[in-house]
Amino acid sequence: MIDALLSRSKYPLKKLLTVLNMAKASYFYQKSAMKAGDKYAEIRETIKDKFKKNRSVYGYRRIWLALRKDGKILSEKLVRRFMKEDHLVPYRKKAKKYSSYKGEISPAPNLVNRNFHADELGKLLLTDITEFHISAGKVYLSAITDVFDGKIVAWTIGTSPNAKLVNTMLVKAREALGDDKHPIVHSDRGIHYQWPGWIALMKKFGWTRSMSKKGCSPDNAACEGVFGRVKNEMFYNRSWIGVSIKEFIAYLDDYLHWYNEDRIKITLGGMSPVEYRESLGIM
Repeated sequence: MIDALLSRSKYPLKKLLTVLNMAKASYFYQKSAMKAGDKYAEIRETIKDKFKKNRSVYGYRRIWLALRKDGKILSEKLVRRFMKEDHLVPYRKKAKKYSSYKGEISPAPNLVNRNFHADELGKLLLTDITEFHISAGKVYLSAITDVFDGKIVAWTIGTSPNAKLVNTMLVKAREALGDDKHPIVHSDRGIHYQWPGWIALMKKFGWTRSMSKKGCSPDNAACEGVFGRVKNEMFYNRSWIGVSIKEFIAYLDDYLHWYNEDRIKITLGGMSPVEYRESLGIM
């Protein structure tokens, strides 16, 4: 306002400052600050780049950790403010649960009882199936996660939620863990985990079955939480019109590799599951 009046009137600066009750030092400080521009412009661009490169799924805490890994130290509050001002907000939506329950055939006891914690690798695994419905059709993901660090040990993707999908995943999990691991494998009461083929493989590997109670989703909440993150980060709020089944499967598979190898987990000190295992010397 003062600059506008100075350019359009004959009033001296001293008079304008007096009328507007502004100190002379404050006026020149603000003029200097305006000329200097945004001192955080560079870090703002870095935050935008981090957000985009990480599939636009990181909230301010993960962005803050990603910046620290690169040696850029600033407060979480500042990162949160910049992301809010620049509209860098990850999309969140509650996932709809795919149900494969078909009745009781060969149930197993609930050995986990919602204690989703393991102090060593390959001690407790969680598994489930989820459905993705795109314009080209339906795609199913069968995945098995290690509670120790949240790494998705193995997965299979297909167009039918059949025995081959889950059994192949189980074989891949055994190959990933090795012969010396004999985990508890916890699932819901889906028909896939009661079929003879699944039970035979579990016995062959020396692995132990555990199942949640009927209709009690909290009993398998940790695994459902993994699928919820997957869908929030790579599936919802995106248009899949014109994307073929083959293209979608390739995209999902690429995301799952990123989830294990690069995606920051706050509970792992800002490391991905693969980075965490490497830091422990167990990769």
